[in-house]
Amino acid sequence: MKVRILTVGNKMPSWIQSGFNEYHKRIQPMLSTEVIELAAAKRAKNPSDANLAQYRETEGQTILAAHNDTGREQLWVLDVKGKMLSTEGLADKLSEAMIQGDDIALVIGGADGVSPDLLSKADMKWSLSALTMPHPLVRVVLMEQLYRAMSINNNHPYHRGN
Repeated sequence: MKVRILTVGNKMPSWIQSGFNEYHKRIQPMLSTEVIELAAAKRAKNPSDANLAQYRETEGQTILAAHNDTGREQLWVLDVKGKMLSTEGLADKLSEAMIQGDDIALVIGGADGVSPDLLSKADMKWSLSALTMPHPLVRVVLMEQLYRAMSINNNHPYHRGN
């Protein structure tokens, strides 16, 4: 199985890149992961609500174009209104995808959220937290949680649980 993280934006601060790289390196023996950075929509100086909807739509189309819509790559979209999972629940979801022989495209949308069209095509809508986090930080949290979930699935001592 392979996980492709489709993320809007690039040029991350060095501390974000360092944290992400640490968990990305650790997870490779257990789960092949790749990051695909996608361009954010061009922003107006003082955007209106209509502009924000257009940004979500443009970025949603870019994300869908990057998704391997072959039926073998599940589309998991991070969304504040998505289902919350425990780390053990995430480990179970990853195991299920592995058993089915599916890959996963995991989406981190842009700063203004994701389009309704993208959400309608998602196989899973997942919320990392009820907290609002900056999108760069989501990369680090996401990669750490993937690593922790795969540690559970591989009986690695990283996750000590309760």
